[in-house]
Amino acid sequence: MSGLLNNFTHLFNESQKKKQNRPFLNAAMAACAMISMSEGEVRFCDRIRLDQILSALERLKIFDPHEGVEIFNDYTRKIGASPKEGHAKAVAAVKKVATDKTTAELIVRLCLAISLSDGKTSMVEQIEIVSLCSLLGVDAELLGLDMQKLVSTIEASDDIEFTLLP
Repeated sequence: MSGLLNNFTHLFNESQKKKQNRPFLNAAMAACAMISMSEGEVRFCDRIRLDQILSALERLKIFDPHEGVEIFNDYTRKIGASPKEGHAKAVAAVKKVATDKTTAELIVRLCLAISLSDGKTSMVEQIEIVSLCSLLGVDAELLGLDMQKLVSTIEASDDIEFTLLP
């Protein structure tokens, strides 16, 4: 009888952890999708890194990795089909859980991990991450993003046509 009660208690506790962390799973997958789609398509190395994140991060490994991948795929499809609307939905999901500094920084670090999946971070990915930092109130320079270097690169580039706001 006590074995049955222990099993029930374990299942209940696991269910509660999943319920509590589901918004974080959704936000993490949305943020990763934003970075992966910033260059127009999801690369295989991004998917490998996503699997590593899902199996390594304590708050995410309580979920079946396929569940996280499906959420990621859903956001990438939305961003691919309608970039403006898809991006807005992903940002909304991230903003729901990034209310405290620790969670916001963790989400940005996940984005950095995705962006470095091929060994380098593109300018487009850096811009997306810095925008996310600004949106979440995270200091990008504390996470290793050199804002001055990024601004100088953007200003020197002929390929990028937009004006940086003061």
